[in-house]
Amino acid sequence: METIMKVQPIKMLMVFTFFVYHVSSAQIIFEGEVRDARGEPLIGAHVTLQPNNRFSITDINGVFKILDISPGTYFVSITHLGSKTYTDTLEVNNNPISISVVLEDDLLSLESVVVTGSFEPRTQLESNTAITILTSKSLVRTFPQGTADLLQSIPGTFTDPSAGEVFTRVYTRGISASVEDDLGWYYVSLQEDGLPVSLVQHSFYSPDIFHRTDLTIRKVEAIRGGNAAITALNGPGAIFNFISRGPYDRFNGEFSLSGGIQGDDNEVSKLEGTIGGPLGNDWYYNIGGHYRWDEGARNVNYTFSKGGQVKFNITKNNDKGYIKLYGKLLDDFTNRYNGVAAVNWDNPSAAFGQDFNSTALLLPKLNATIPDGRNTLGGASNSFNTSRGLHAQDLALGIDVLQEFDKEWNLHLNIKYSNKSAEWETSQGNSLISLNNPVAYFASGAELPIGQVVFRDANSKEEVARVNNSGVVMGGTFEYLSDGRLPNDAIMGALPWYKQNKTKEWIGQFSVSKELDKHDLSFGIAGGFSDTSAFTQASFAYVTYEPNPRMLEVTLENPGQPVIALSDPTGISNYGRLFYGNSRANVSQLAGYINDRWNVFDKVHLDIGFRYENIGHKGSNDRFAPLDHDGGLDGNVNTAFDNEILSSTGVVDNFNFNYDYLSYSMGINYKFLDVAALFARFSSANKAPELNYYFNNFSNVPINQEGQVQKIQQAELGLKWNKKRFSSTVTTFWSQLKNVGFIDFEFDPEDGSIFYAPVQFNNSRTIGVELETAYAPITNLSFFVNATIQHAKAIQWTVYDAADTVDMSDDSIIHFSGNNLPYNPNLMLNTTMEYDNNKINTFLKWQFMGEREANIANGFQLPAYSVFNLGLGYRISQKIAANLLITNIFNSAGLTNFLGVNRIGANINDVTTEFVVQNPDVSFVVVPILPRSTILKLNYKF
Repeated sequence: METIMKVQPIKMLMVFTFFVYHVSSAQIIFEGEVRDARGEPLIGAHVTLQPNNRFSITDINGVFKILDISPGTYFVSITHLGSKTYTDTLEVNNNPISISVVLEDDLLSLESVVVTGSFEPRTQLESNTAITILTSKSLVRTFPQGTADLLQSIPGTFTDPSAGEVFTRVYTRGISASVEDDLGWYYVSLQEDGLPVSLVQHSFYSPDIFHRTDLTIRKVEAIRGGNAAITALNGPGAIFNFISRGPYDRFNGEFSLSGGIQGDDNEVSKLEGTIGGPLGNDWYYNIGGHYRWDEGARNVNYTFSKGGQVKFNITKNNDKGYIKLYGKLLDDFTNRYNGVAAVNWDNPSAAFGQDFNSTALLLPKLNATIPDGRNTLGGASNSFNTSRGLHAQDLALGIDVLQEFDKEWNLHLNIKYSNKSAEWETSQGNSLISLNNPVAYFASGAELPIGQVVFRDANSKEEVARVNNSGVVMGGTFEYLSDGRLPNDAIMGALPWYKQNKTKEWIGQFSVSKELDKHDLSFGIAGGFSDTSAFTQASFAYVTYEPNPRMLEVTLENPGQPVIALSDPTGISNYGRLFYGNSRANVSQLAGYINDRWNVFDKVHLDIGFRYENIGHKGSNDRFAPLDHDGGLDGNVNTAFDNEILSSTGVVDNFNFNYDYLSYSMGINYKFLDVAALFARFSSANKAPELNYYFNNFSNVPINQEGQVQKIQQAELGLKWNKKRFSSTVTTFWSQLKNVGFIDFEFDPEDGSIFYAPVQFNNSRTIGVELETAYAPITNLSFFVNATIQHAKAIQWTVYDAADTVDMSDDSIIHFSGNNLPYNPNLMLNTTMEYDNNKINTFLKWQFMGEREANIANGFQLPAYSVFNLGLGYRISQKIAANLLITNIFNSAGLTNFLGVNRIGANINDVTTEFVVQNPDVSFVVVPILPRSTILKLNYKF
């Protein structure tokens, strides 16, 4: 017994020693601190150990710590956006390891790894295409008024955010022929975390509707041309990929509160934030989003924007990759601005008391009920409330899996489901309609609205004006019958525009890569399926033509006769008669691709890729006709506003077309120095038509012609240079857009025959140079310049003019070949001076937009303009910072868009050089840039 008792402590000591040894062996710590070139802690640097995929993120003190490291040899890398990458080999024994690292500035992020538009991650310097990265630091120091506004700093990219957060236009390198106001992302792919925001586009339904920017974004990768030909779903012009924040090994977060004024002292505020950290067992989470409230940059009498989004991701890391679940819930109200009236072709100025900086010229706050033409007699109706503008909703859920296998095989799967809804309750058009124009009365839908017409304020019911329009129908003029007057002796040609879009879709990509001796081979499939519908209905609104419009209730009050209501009590007239469309479609896209990156020599890499794509469009449009019902919908002959509602007839026109094509891209990169590389690329791509081709072009006629697949070819040659104080990318480019087909038809009401005009196939070409450069003469001072010099030309451009008849004898072809492409300036320039000592930061930015042709006829030029932005920041503590941001300091009234002569139904191409000479005093409609905003932004980071 005594012997046993003596042995027991010895066994316990051995067990304890063994336990302590193994615990200490498993608890080897790798820690350290990371600072920038100014000696300040770098927050958010990513420290990675390979193999085993261990990582840590530096905290607000620049400190990182990785626990539980086993002895062995590791490859350590430390990356931070805007800093050059640190790499080293680490020998780990049984002792803790501590390091201190200083990362040099990487002014253009040329050493940052890029995942967009490539089949395997590589640094910007090693890529063979033109890439721009916007970092989280640059995002925090801005208050973008929409996605397009944020992209203005990317060379070679034309952006038009003048309409606000939505209804924007973005294109690159002159590839713009089919871009419209309501279809502004036609050739480019807007992505979130590697997949398109939306698979389909059509009128009033583009991807910017479902995309908002906030602190959940880690960086933006922008690819112009190049690999977009073979890596984007039907978006060959460019890729703009917004990448979300990833895993953090410790609890952290960031919050921002912004508030200020814009335009005519209209208030705006935004609360945004993100938090993340570990969940245990190599699980990590991030969740964030924003809510904002905005009175609008221009004057309206309701809240212009309100709402927000929530985004999340949950990631499980393992030694060979990760599994990530992610999602987004967007519920947001916003709107878009129309044009403003102007005069003076040579130097446009606002007309009719309007102002380029404050006038919105939208319908005022209005709440009405309008019959639904899909089931008019069944009593269906839609609420129409202008304060709702655009209600965008998007529920998206996805999974992203990356896994390495033995023998250098890699698998990557990214797939998401989304359920989208975009409901418009806004106004379309705002042109002047003179009281001498019969349209001012017959737009009501009344059969003969002649005599004494009375205009009353729809809210107060007070009489505004009483006119006699009898002379108008005889070619004469109207006369006032009382002291009241309508502003500018006119009403506004505004359509209450109700549009309901719904889409359910799957989008995904699966790729396999294999590393061989001198080859990186990648192949896979990408595609999506979309079930979408679009319903559109437009009425007429009686509203004053003045900077702050008022709704008008209008009646016909001839003595001795019944009073005829030309509008309802809210001012809406001609219910659903001015436009009707009810369409639906199923879209399938499936692509297979293969790419090989060949290490030809030590510093030379060549890659070539092919992509076969098949796109199917199957759907239908409803036929429609005016309601045939005595007295209109309500059966009352004295209410003219509901007499001719367009309604579905039960007949549909079907379409079922498939498009398939082969695209390819070849590129080469020669890294002739550690800090410099030459690159070149040639791409041949295709663009299938979007759904607006069927929804818009075939109204009450058979859909018997498939759309045209446009051909896009691009070539680029560039130099990338990345020194300590100077970085630059210079790219020369050539792009050609071919097979741009325009279809038109004429309908003969007498015999019901349809004449389809011969399709005109048009071509354009753009050549240019892009420059993106940064220079830091001293540690705290930096200068950034990006510029685009280009010439965009219509090589072959014709329009078939059927003269509004089916008779071919009076037809003609109008030639615009040789003209400059509209909205493609010869010069775009952005320069920024930035000072940052980690306590105080400030920047001054100058944006210059060169003169642009306003239409393909080249009859009118939008003048060049400049915009200056200013930022002042102060770091109150390690966790708290304040920034004052002023955009458009001098309230520049630059013009970005031209909508034609100031009359209802105007065509912008009617404005030729001859027309301008013959009509020097006519008014026209332009869209100005957004006015000055002053925002104070407080950031809290932990």
